Amino acid sequence: MESLLLRNGLVIDTEPEPVAHPGWDVLVEDGRIAAVGPNLSAPAGATVIDATDRIVLPGFVDTHRHVWQAVLRSIAVDVDLPEYFQLVRQELGPRFRPEDVRIANLLGALECLDSGVTTVQDFAYARADRVRSDGFVPGFDLDYAAAALDGLRSVGIRAVFAYLLTPEHQGEVRQAHELFRPGEGLLTMAAASLGPSNQKPDAVIADWRLADELGLPIVTHVAAGPVNERPIELLRDHGLLRPNTVYVHGNSLADDELSMVADSGGAFAITPAVEARLGHGGPLIGRLREAGVTTGLGVDVVTTVGGDFFSVVRAGLLTGYLSPGPHLSPADLLRMATLDGARTLGLEDQVGSLRVGKQADLMLLRADDVNLAGAHDPIGAVVSSAHPGNVDTVLVAGRIVKQHGRLLHHDLAAVRAQARSASEFITAKSVG
Repeated sequence: MESLLLRNGLVIDTEPEPVAHPGWDVLVEDGRIAAVGPNLSAPAGATVIDATDRIVLPGFVDTHRHVWQAVLRSIAVDVDLPEYFQLVRQELGPRFRPEDVRIANLLGALECLDSGVTTVQDFAYARADRVRSDGFVPGFDLDYAAAALDGLRSVGIRAVFAYLLTPEHQGEVRQAHELFRPGEGLLTMAAASLGPSNQKPDAVIADWRLADELGLPIVTHVAAGPVNERPIELLRDHGLLRPNTVYVHGNSLADDELSMVADSGGAFAITPAVEARLGHGGPLIGRLREAGVTTGLGVDVVTTVGGDFFSVVRAGLLTGYLSPGPHLSPADLLRMATLDGARTLGLEDQVGSLRVGKQADLMLLRADDVNLAGAHDPIGAVVSSAHPGNVDTVLVAGRIVKQHGRLLHHDLAAVRAQARSASEFITAKSVG
């Protein structure tokens, strides 16, 4: 891969804390950050991009998104959580065909890149909930997993694909593990468990054992109930608290359970916009900071909120003022959206900051756009004022995927048409 020099940008690094450096350069070689600083020399043959009037910073890390719901955008904006489950999980999810999942993940991944998200954790369970006469049967068909991965792979986004574990589908989980190509780099697998809030201990233990057997991190939604009111305590009592576990939401958990997660080295993915809209409980962001828990941000579901990550960062900042515990600054939120998000997913050695040697997952914002021009505090401006329309350029592993404000490598009209067709098929019998 050729060398690339971003020249004379307003460079914001996030490690150890967000700091802005006017007039700095970023050198990319072989897909990695080779140097950061002022007046860098361009290697022979390097492509030089003028970053004057550009803010250069690490790509966002979305630690929790159900990417397959991109073709159900805005279908559940004015509903509560039980209504969301009824419509999206029970009624529409089982109607997805593999080809619908593929185009949904392709569209959803492009949406991520468009707003500067270079890494996404995809909690994948399209058609996971199958309705039978005797109730729900969770599971995730292998052909759906292959289609979802194909959608992500074709976009070239960095993704942690969380495959749903269930006791009766352990063979499929092992087969899904084989869908990941050796040395693929951008795509890795995690185990998505129904978890200790929703399962009895034997099922939880089986999930954790399978994840350990396959060497996978675990991602699980947590709350006080419905099956177990003290889910983190249950994990502790069964010796299952550990690092490389991501707990999603958790708004109703007790403070001592948050401390248990902190002590175990686990992390939280919070989705402040969705949690506020669907009534998960009071904001968790300040309580997590007080407990010392590594925390990342996520969009969650575009059925209910916007999919751009800037709005999520702002939701975190604003709802934090309604939360017990310390109030977070704009710099705290920017780090949460980048380096802390990478730490949440176990990718802190690869992405999340501009440390030399890390993957060149970067975005450039147009600092001279009218909504950013004249900003006194560039970090504050990114958090409080920026939007996807300001995203000029995005790189993933040094590959340019958005340039001059336009996504590259895809016929976007064709993608939109396929997504519209999938949406019409899925909703034909229920929405009108």
